[in-house]
Amino acid sequence: MRGLDSKVIVVTGGGGGIGGATCRRFAAEGATVAVFDINAAAAERTVAAINAEGGKASAFACDITDHEGVRSAVAKVNASLGSIDVLVNNAGWDAFKPFLKTTPADWQKLIAINLTGALNMHHVILPQMAERHSGRVVNVASDAARVGSSGEAVYAACKAGLLALSKTLAREHARDGITFNVVCPGPTDTQLLGDVLNTSSNPEKLQEAFRRAIPLGRIGAPDDLPGAICFFASDDAAFITGQVLSVSGGLTMAG
Repeated sequence: MRGLDSKVIVVTGGGGGIGGATCRRFAAEGATVAVFDINAAAAERTVAAINAEGGKASAFACDITDHEGVRSAVAKVNASLGSIDVLVNNAGWDAFKPFLKTTPADWQKLIAINLTGALNMHHVILPQMAERHSGRVVNVASDAARVGSSGEAVYAACKAGLLALSKTLAREHARDGITFNVVCPGPTDTQLLGDVLNTSSNPEKLQEAFRRAIPLGRIGAPDDLPGAICFFASDDAAFITGQVLSVSGGLTMAG
């Protein structure tokens, strides 16, 4: 895709399924990837895979729920890799419970990871993009944000907040030359989905229900997402901002 070569890309949750696949795709496009993950070993595994394929990447252990921790990690990226051209907020966490069975402690963790973490990343990185009048932000939300999802009330609320945040920032920073777009996965075969399934009383039944709800007839794979994410980050999407794209096998068909 046009315009990704030599760009510096930050991907949160880069040690996971979708995050790792996205980091590898950016590296294949010639970008230099800063792999952010709270799990340092997972981030290093992604970097090792990229290096083995001849790409450029560095690992940064970062708890995105900690504003000062984010500030420190971003400073290290700036010092070692240069100014950040693209931010991909991909990190997320979920627990599958009916709302009335959740607790305030559940809400706090869900909000911290799925919403506050993204707020921290935006708040620290946007100033340098605004100063340069250039930048791309791609937020990874969820189809749960678009249509709701039983058992994921707080998660869906956080991801819906990410949609609204993206649209608002797209308006606020349009004249700064920064675009903000959102990719919404449906059920995808990652550790996160496995964790969600394991919180159900019947994981196999739930997984089959997910599969049958998808018109294309299968659960998504991590490699299904990087194309859309990289597109929004590329020059091919230079005149697109404030938009939401579902990558979910037709699970939702929102206009």
